[in-house]
Amino acid sequence: MADHAEKRVLAFDVGGSHVAAGICWENVYRLGPVVSATHSAVNTADAFLDLLHELGVKAGADSDGLTGAMLAVPGPFDLEAGVSLMRHKLPYLYGVDLRCGLAVRFGWLPSNVSFLNDANAYLLGEIGAGAARGFSRAVGITLGTGIGSAFAVDGHLVVKGPGVPRGGEIWNLPYQSGIVEDFVSSRAIVASYERFTRMKREVVDLAAAVPADPAANQAFQEFGRHLGDVIRTVLADFHAEVIVLGGGISRSAGLFLPSVRAQLGNSTVQLRVSELKDKAALVGCGVAAFCAGNGSSEPIDLKSVRSGAM
Repeated sequence: MADHAEKRVLAFDVGGSHVAAGICWENVYRLGPVVSATHSAVNTADAFLDLLHELGVKAGADSDGLTGAMLAVPGPFDLEAGVSLMRHKLPYLYGVDLRCGLAVRFGWLPSNVSFLNDANAYLLGEIGAGAARGFSRAVGITLGTGIGSAFAVDGHLVVKGPGVPRGGEIWNLPYQSGIVEDFVSSRAIVASYERFTRMKREVVDLAAAVPADPAANQAFQEFGRHLGDVIRTVLADFHAEVIVLGGGISRSAGLFLPSVRAQLGNSTVQLRVSELKDKAALVGCGVAAFCAGNGSSEPIDLKSVRSGAM
């Protein structure tokens, strides 16, 4: 039985199509049962907050020792204010004070609710209890409908400094005829396949079709070449020791990693796939909560973090 004096935080991972929640323990970032739900039918801020509250209760929000909630959220988002600035997804949350709305539902003070960028949460999770443990210079890349990124040096999240693009974001950096996200994202894979075949199929279907469909295989190979080229050029000056790949497309890493590694040549950087997978951001919320107590983008000191497996 767990020690009820041990600190715990209610962690949320807010995605483009679903929300997941779970209790994260301070000790080696042990994660309790994870509950999740889609929010496709939600179209108001109140309904979204009600969904978060419902999931939090199911995850164990009445747990002894709970310090509050930490939410991993996509950007743009004002993390300090707890206000979403997104217009392209979850538009009904734009300008809404989610901190106070959630605090009221749980009967907490607003100060008990904090926010963290989802890519940063993912990398923190892998640093604290996953594939980036023990590395001094780490990059996290999340591959999905877009491309997210996060950088860490000696256990600190960094958003500026040598080799770190502005805000730690690479999605909008110039690349070939467009920006990075045009070539490294799920829509890039879909577009490649459509260019080869004049047919449009979803990425998950293309991944399943690779063994029998040369065009699907070619689309993933092209994706891997672009990802490898981005790592080799855009990330070169950061001198990462490890790059951890997460997000939905990383589940099909075997289809494109050989192409990535071919682009990297004799680079010494270790390329790893997320160990925590869908749990990485939830664990990262725990790391942020227990090491810094807030979800800001300021450096978070993880030097004294206890490492451990889930």
